[in-house]
Amino acid sequence: MRLKIAHVTHYQYDAPTPYGLQQLRLTPSPRPGLNVLNWTLSVDGARTEAEFRDHHDNVVRLTGMESDRVELTVRCEGEVETFDRAGVIGTHVGRAPLWFYLRQTEHTCAGERVARLVGELGGAADGSLASLHRLSAMILERVRYQPGETHWATNAEAALAGATGVCQDHAHIFIAAARRMNVPARYVSGYLAMEGPDDQDAGHAWAEAHVEGLGWVGFDVSNAISPDARYVAVATGLDAEEAAPIRGLMHARGDERMAVTLQIQEQ
Repeated sequence: MRLKIAHVTHYQYDAPTPYGLQQLRLTPSPRPGLNVLNWTLSVDGARTEAEFRDHHDNVVRLTGMESDRVELTVRCEGEVETFDRAGVIGTHVGRAPLWFYLRQTEHTCAGERVARLVGELGGAADGSLASLHRLSAMILERVRYQPGETHWATNAEAALAGATGVCQDHAHIFIAAARRMNVPARYVSGYLAMEGPDDQDAGHAWAEAHVEGLGWVGFDVSNAISPDARYVAVATGLDAEEAAPIRGLMHARGDERMAVTLQIQEQ
């Protein structure tokens, strides 16, 4: 599948902003099932301070906002070619070792509810491909997809308690449970080409677990599927914070307003 993606994030501030620093993880890298044909990332209102690959092998651009700006626009667009590999990514790459992906974070803490979820798998909680697919199904049964009920700081335990969430919450619960089973797991941010209009509300997120004999395998809990040719991975990390497309610090005077436009077209 060949996809054309245009993603624009526009910020407005009530008064000139004296300082701002952002990390942009908005540039996909070639991986099994994904060829990047062309891609550009530009920022109007900020200068590039550095560009590097982090320990997860993500392309990161560090930008500093130009002083006294009241608007900032981050624009990325390009074309990619994707292939359906039934979610199997395979060999691990990047400087972070596999054991690093067993580490808990504030978003992926494994408390009583996560432990109970893993316990319900019983003897099937062996880290096999079948057990992880069962785990994904159990999460969706217990946490209904419902926007607006959680927020960026909601962790896995809180999402399980509230029984509602979005793709970020589903991924965090899956990752927390997989690590509880001693399976390395990571968060993936990217895009999903949905059926219907080209315009979409936001990007997408899912999880990947490292399965013995297969390597990294993707699990999109929210859609009850392993990622196929409609998925474009952009960044990975221990959780949503590490894989965030835009992450930074702004010293703004007054309120900030953000608008996002995203178009994904099959070519």
